[in-house]
Amino acid sequence: MPSFDTVCEANLVEVKNAVENTVKEISTRFDFKGTAASIEIKDKEITLIGDAEFQLTQIEDVLRNKLTKRNVDVRFLDKGDIQKMGGDKVKQVIKVRNGIESELAKKIQKLLKESKLKVQGAIQEDKVRVTGAKRDDLQAAMALIRKDVADVPLSFDNFRD
Repeated sequence: MPSFDTVCEANLVEVKNAVENTVKEISTRFDFKGTAASIEIKDKEITLIGDAEFQLTQIEDVLRNKLTKRNVDVRFLDKGDIQKMGGDKVKQVIKVRNGIESELAKKIQKLLKESKLKVQGAIQEDKVRVTGAKRDDLQAAMALIRKDVADVPLSFDNFRD
């Protein structure tokens, strides 16, 4: 039976490269000289550190530009709150989304049921597997998911005939 998987996975190698390029640019820019401006990545969390909120937004802007150049969708970034650190420093943690949350998976499954297409959605851990009798139905399901779930960068894997 034909099927495909709906996933939400960032290319973590490209994200890491973008963070490293951001570190290089921060170290060479004159407006960051002598400040606490820094950025680092651990697992799937990017930590921005700066002297003020304005500096954090500048660092984030540089990071977004580097991610865009590396063809990584910026919708993978999930910004956290800005926190005060010791002294005058502030930090912000940005999480890189990986996997579909259960609420979104249920929304996709409900969307497929209400569409009257002859396909079924099954939630499997952090992805949604869609199966159907015909390839055309699966392609229509892909188009429907792309159209109705625009706020999350979804991709489709394992298209099997």
